Amino acid sequence: MSKVYSVAVLVGSLRKDSLNRKVAQALAELAPPSLKLFIVEIGELALYNEDIDGASPPAPYTVFRDQIRPADAILFVTPEYNRSVPGVLKNAIDVGSRPYGQSVFSGKPGAVISVSPGAIGGFGANHHLRQSLVFLDVPCMQQPEAYLGGAGDAFDASGKLSDKTRPFLQKFIDQFAGWVER
Repeated sequence: MSKVYSVAVLVGSLRKDSLNRKVAQALAELAPPSLKLFIVEIGELALYNEDIDGASPPAPYTVFRDQIRPADAILFVTPEYNRSVPGVLKNAIDVGSRPYGQSVFSGKPGAVISVSPGAIGGFGANHHLRQSLVFLDVPCMQQPEAYLGGAGDAFDASGKLSDKTRPFLQKFIDQFAGWVER
């Protein structure tokens, strides 16, 4: 039996029914048996502040880090806010990368998919996030790049993934499985 890799999924949107959350859930369903995806919630994280991250960090910081640390890989699913990643996602990255020298992200293979109702699919957020991943020592899958534009049409009224979008997401998650295994 081949290894099953655990993949922590960080969704950059807090809205319960966000398109990004739906895409993350669809990717979990489409994932090959070698990947087990799980969403790590980021909404309860206080803004990162080194003053409160001392000997007794806030419980949400500890819970978040403890969920990321054992993961084999990281998948980022993000909308684009003002040509960048949402503040809540950047804050989660800051919490996970601190204290300095104790990042829970280091060395874990990762990938980014940006999801937007707009035409360019969150291109700015995707590339901005990749810049942070270089510093975090997260080897990021380069191909296929994944920008899901027009994401409002990716799901029908009942929340079912469209036949038009399914092949795109399937190719992405299959390639990611290969990236993680390498």
